[in-house]
Amino acid sequence: MIIFTSFSKKNFYYRVQISKFIFDSGNIPVNPFMNFDYFLSDTVDRDYIRQANNELIRRCEELWVFGEISNGVAAEIELCHELGIYVKYFKIVDSREIKEIKLSEIVYEREEDV
Repeated sequence: MIIFTSFSKKNFYYRVQISKFIFDSGNIPVNPFMNFDYFLSDTVDRDYIRQANNELIRRCEELWVFGEISNGVAAEIELCHELGIYVKYFKIVDSREIKEIKLSEIVYEREEDV
């Protein structure tokens, strides 16, 4: 399956481990932070990159969410619900361990943490 990875900028430094986790599960990651770095260092309008992300989401079979949910991640989850794309949630324990969690275990980022 082709999996869109969703995680906040707070977890940017786990982008390689997240892609490896998906490859290790037998799937193919679409990782926006690997494709577009962090908004291409603001050399491209952020709204254009968000549109590109949304188009990539439309082409994926599932969305996997890693770590706390930011406003941007919440918007990607909402888009998936509208499109009928299945969403799974994961906790990043450390740089070597990622584990699936239940919906009741998800955590939202606080604005002051961002």
